[in-house]
This record gives sequence, structure tokens and C-alpha cells, in this order.
Amino acid sequence: MTYSVALIGLGGIGMCYDSKLPDTDYVFSHARAFALHPDFALLGAADPARESREQFAATYNAPPFATVPELLSRVAADVVIVASPTHTHLEVVRDVLRNSHPKLILCEKPLAYDSAEADEIVRLCREQGVLLFVNYIRRADPGVIDVKARLDDGRIGFPFKAVVWYSKGLLHNGSHFLDLLTFWFGPARTWRIIAPGDSLGEQDAEPDFRLVFDDGTVIFCAAKEENFSHYTVEIVAPNGRLRYEQGGVIVWQGVGAHPTLSNYRQLQSLGEEIRNDMNRYQYHVATQISQALQKKAHTLCDGAAGSATVRLLESLLNERVKNQK
Repeated sequence: MTYSVALIGLGGIGMCYDSKLPDTDYVFSHARAFALHPDFALLGAADPARESREQFAATYNAPPFATVPELLSRVAADVVIVASPTHTHLEVVRDVLRNSHPKLILCEKPLAYDSAEADEIVRLCREQGVLLFVNYIRRADPGVIDVKARLDDGRIGFPFKAVVWYSKGLLHNGSHFLDLLTFWFGPARTWRIIAPGDSLGEQDAEPDFRLVFDDGTVIFCAAKEENFSHYTVEIVAPNGRLRYEQGGVIVWQGVGAHPTLSNYRQLQSLGEEIRNDMNRYQYHVATQISQALQKKAHTLCDGAAGSATVRLLESLLNERVKNQK
């Protein structure tokens, strides 16, 4: 079965991230992912910017519209992608549900800037019987899914300690790694701000903080995006070390005997690289959406989990403000 897709928002993740890259090797945008994937047909898009609409029409041979009602009056979509700015998500979802009844909505991350709006998006979709997912892309990557399987079956042991480096703000990029750790370890039980960091505009900030999970603890440290982008995770387990770095490269180092000191054990010098495919991350998200539509197992972040992440982000940012007073 082929599912029809309508795309709302033609910015970076909507269309532009991969517009100058070869489509055989890179799938970073919703437009390219759903145009290439055999389970979907990209039927149209909406964006207020004329230049973006013209680029979409020329690239994807599908009609663009200036508004959501115009798009959905012409396109009967099984799947609606909400790739508009975060502050518009609630109103766009309302617009979608007033003008159509899709099977599924995929919303960009974070779901909203505050928990009340996130919960309202979840409620609206639930009441209309529409599946809701949040586009935390790493959940769909084969390497991340492999790590999850290793954690679940004990090949990576517990308890653990981890350090995460993130840059470009807690909401903008740190939220990706909050969701990644939630996918791997379940929800955090407690959290504490270590250092408030700098503010980034009215919404975002760069705090350092500590999360406690059922089976371990994680320290998040903010790097300066103006110096260089930096996104890494290092997990130390009883039986080895996992590194997630350089845009998604995953390396596992197990533990072995020390070559000369018989009473010592050390990390093996040669690590195992766990295969990832982050150059085609949005294509893998599309595959997981197809799985969800067919009522098969999938790894997507659902609306409830996305809303829980918003509540955690909100709590961290509120605690940061209190600590500054």
C-alpha cells in the first residue's frame, strides 16, 4: 500500500537540508525522504514563502500552497508532516484536524515550548483517532536500535554512568539526546541543574545538568556552538564503554584482561563499530512510519513520550531560572 503525504513547512528539515546533496547518499529532509520512499507518495506542501514553494514545485513536481487549508482542500493525506516552527505546532495541528482527517501526524521536535501546548496536541490527536509521533530522528537509526537491543538483552550491562556533550541549546539540540537516553534507558526519575549556562534568545538556554535513571546517572554538559558543534555520548558500563560521536558513529569497547598485570582488566584497544546510517536518517524515520501505519513494531517517539520530554525540558529550564535568582 502507498500512503499519501502532505508536508507543512519547507525550511531546513522540511526541504533544504539536503537540497544541494546527492539523493543517492543523503536523506536529511522530509521532502526527499517521502519522495524517495516506495511506501509513500508526496502529494503537496504548504509554506508562506513564495521562493520555497517555487523550489518545492521544481524539485518534487508536486503542488505547493501558501496555507494549510489550501493544501488540505486539494490533497487527501494519510500522513501530515508538521515541520513548521515550534511555536506554531499547536495551531498548525488544529488547522490540520479542522481541514482533514489523516491517519498519522509526524511533528517536528520539540512538540511544543511548554507542556500545556504539548498536552493539548496529544489530546486533539487522541480524540480524533490520529496517530501522533515526534521526529526524534535517532530512534530510527539502525545503530541506535542495535544499542537498544544490546541494553535490553544484557550485552551492555548495568548500572551505567554517562556524559553527554551538546551545543546549540537545550531545546534545539539537547532535546535530541534527552529523547535518545529515554529510548535507551527509560524516563529519568530526578534531575538537577549543575550550572545555568547562557541564555539563547527568549526560549532556549545552555545549562549543565544531571539526570538520574533507574539504572544509572548522566551528566549533560553544554558546549559553545559558536566555537564548534559538539554532540557526543559516552556510556561507561560494568562490561565496557559505548561512544556515540561524530554525527552518529557508535563504537563499543568491551573489557579484557590486562596484558601484563593479571589482577587488572582494561578496555579492549580495538573497538567494535556498530553500523549506523545517519546520512539517511529521515528515510529511516519514513520506514518506521510505514511500520506504524501497518500496525507493526516501530521505534518512533509517540506523542505521550514527546510531551513527557517537553515537561522535562520545561522543568530543567524553570529550575535554571530559579537557581539564578
